[in-house]
Amino acid sequence: MNPEHYRLLEEARRSLPDGYKVELSGDVIVMQASPSSIHQLNLALVQRQFEAHCPPGYFPTGNSDLSSPEVGAVRNPDLTYLPLDVVELAEHNIPAELALIAVEVVSPSNPDNDWTGKVRDYPRMGFPLYLIVDPRQKAVVLFSEPNHDRYHTRTERGFGERIRIPEPFDFELDLSGLVPYRD
Repeated sequence: MNPEHYRLLEEARRSLPDGYKVELSGDVIVMQASPSSIHQLNLALVQRQFEAHCPPGYFPTGNSDLSSPEVGAVRNPDLTYLPLDVVELAEHNIPAELALIAVEVVSPSNPDNDWTGKVRDYPRMGFPLYLIVDPRQKAVVLFSEPNHDRYHTRTERGFGERIRIPEPFDFELDLSGLVPYRD
């Protein structure tokens, strides 16, 4: 992406009002309202398990802007793990390729953002793992083995089952406590 075009879009993205999750995907600025309590509960259940297996030198963060100017994307995963030394970087200048995983809980109002936009953007941005928790479908999907513009491996499990999370976390994520959205 043209660096000047990216800079202008990033400037516009940052000028939008607080209270929204705002991301950049190519020429599109994506805004979402604050998440529901079911969204937050599911995220907390997943995060607690990941924290027990977090590799040394990394920490969990949510709502951190991770950027890939070369692909024209700024994404803000519900949960990711970053190296401790990112605190030395400017606040809005965290390279996405430093993240170990992106975890998203699907929003009922904008599921295409997680299932289409992020499945497209995350491998291009260098995320080695992408975990989608979808309370609408009672499903969890792990994408792994990125190669440029796509993930080569997709593993799907239902709520109530377990899904293997590979290195550097290396554990079985228990999906039994996850809560579906109410109709």
